[in-house]
Amino acid sequence: MSDLDPRPATGFTEAANSAAIVDFDDEVDFAAAQRGLIAQLPGGRVGQAGNAVWDVASHDFLRTDDPPPPSVHPGLWRQGRLNSNHGLFEVADGVWQARGYDISNITFMAADDGWLIIDPLTTEATAAACLALANDTLGTRPVSAVIYTHSHVDHFGGVLGVTSEEAVTAGDVRIIAPDGFLEEAVKENGHAGPIMSRRALFQFGPLLAPGPRGQVDAGLGQALPLGANNLLAPTETIAATGEELTVDGIRIVFQNTPDAEAPSEMNFFFPDKSLLCLAENCTHNLHNLYPIRGAQTRDALAWSKYLQEALVMWGDHTDICFASHHWPRFGREDAKAFIAMQRDVYRWMHDQTLRLANHGHTPDEIADELTLPECFSHQSHVQGYYGTVSHNVRSVYNRYLGWYDGNPANLHPLPPVEAAGRYVEMMGGADNVIAGARRAYDEGDYRWVAQVLNHVIFDDPTNQTARRLSADAMEQLGYQSESATWRNSYLMGAFELRHGSLQLGRARQPAMAKAMTGELLIDAMGVRFNPAGYRDAATMIWRITDLGEDHLLEVSNHAISQRRLDEVGPDWSAEPDEVDVTLSLDRATMVTIIDEAESFGPLVDDGTITIESGDAAVAAEFLAALDVFQTANIIEP
Repeated sequence: MSDLDPRPATGFTEAANSAAIVDFDDEVDFAAAQRGLIAQLPGGRVGQAGNAVWDVASHDFLRTDDPPPPSVHPGLWRQGRLNSNHGLFEVADGVWQARGYDISNITFMAADDGWLIIDPLTTEATAAACLALANDTLGTRPVSAVIYTHSHVDHFGGVLGVTSEEAVTAGDVRIIAPDGFLEEAVKENGHAGPIMSRRALFQFGPLLAPGPRGQVDAGLGQALPLGANNLLAPTETIAATGEELTVDGIRIVFQNTPDAEAPSEMNFFFPDKSLLCLAENCTHNLHNLYPIRGAQTRDALAWSKYLQEALVMWGDHTDICFASHHWPRFGREDAKAFIAMQRDVYRWMHDQTLRLANHGHTPDEIADELTLPECFSHQSHVQGYYGTVSHNVRSVYNRYLGWYDGNPANLHPLPPVEAAGRYVEMMGGADNVIAGARRAYDEGDYRWVAQVLNHVIFDDPTNQTARRLSADAMEQLGYQSESATWRNSYLMGAFELRHGSLQLGRARQPAMAKAMTGELLIDAMGVRFNPAGYRDAATMIWRITDLGEDHLLEVSNHAISQRRLDEVGPDWSAEPDEVDVTLSLDRATMVTIIDEAESFGPLVDDGTITIESGDAAVAAEFLAALDVFQTANIIEP
């Protein structure tokens, strides 16, 4: 075995996983996950440009009756087996789901004149393959409408696999989304996109080799597909709970659920089918109140109350409920019990975290103290295969009280590299720390090994002995993790400690930038603007011709500000007395020059960008002052 290969489970890990209690409703879950299967994707492989976006065979190791191997928590192994089911499944009369070809589900409803599609997956390739499977199996229909349940990319990124911008612009396809969808989708995938994408490699582990010592599952689904995603802006949004639409002959009643699983999200009910869609607010695992890839902290109290509201509104009228991940719940009483327990687990985490916080407990103390009570322990759908109690209670604390625990020792700590050198020196040098860490490893104290060696690595990233030992400890922590996201993060950390941090090159503007408004595009420039590389003040007018939007962009006090000049309102449309430059361009060109400042001059020269007045250098220098984001390091400075 090479020094770079994954290690086997140690005796400590094997004992820990053997002691884990997995006493769940296997008969119910496995029957529901397989119920209604009518077809499967031939070959189980989805390709794009010669590359595999998805390959069912990669997780064939889960499609056996073998017991869990010692390198996988038995609960996560069970979740992986459930998520390995794949195909087109009948959910209800006229309703089907394709599951197991993406981390999320795509739902097809037979409407009067075509398909009503709910959540077109993460990538164009997987969505197109699932639409083809539905058409080949059930008869070809045009797509007449698409519903985005919420603002996460795995629920809209594949939209160009089921429709086109031309069809939407022509009015042939409606796209319906919750209030605030476009803004929230852009904030998450645009403003923080480069670092979030980097951290997502740890959360989902798409670069880890599938297998018992590698990527087993993602909790919400088998894995994250690696393919192109895009965004088409909604044609209509749902502003309030109780709003009702008829979409191609199908009646739908909506419930807005902002700041639950996503900042913009909605549940909805089909009264003529006694069918409830719970978006991603009710899935077959404990969800995240804060995903470790990074995102806005979610509101556990609001989440619980939305589920209570859904129960009151529709519980006694629901025969089947389904979600954007996992399998449906069949039968009224089972659906109500499912929603009620999900409601209770989020409320329990919220209330108990704040109870302990008000006693003066810190977030780390609360995270170590709270464990799921007995009442939840025999229901698999509230177990931590994705989110965990540990990081969820930290999230509740953070939402109310922020990052600071109240102890002045933690008010202004040294940054990691500076602190690391001091720690290592105080502990007697790197060799002494490594010797202590090795003793801790031999005793199975892997959390401490990873924690203490992090100081050595941040003090000296070239210390291979520390890196290898830390990798070994992280690997065992991954093997012991019930949560897929924790497992993937630990194993990805071990991989990079052994092989070196990944360098994936320059982060580009996401393809969804093509759907942004002018204001959102200017906001995207703001988070990249480095004032050290620009003049003290500037005033620019950006005319975005195809959107019919005129934006005043000003630079002052090391920050940008923006307002629309074409909006009606007191003083909003007034231009300043002096403008340094006015330029006209279309949205696609604006996306290009934000990403590639060097293209500005040639696009002015060939007439793609028109300088209506002023000095083009003001805009060129501004674009040149936008930072280019490269791959960020995670496990080392």
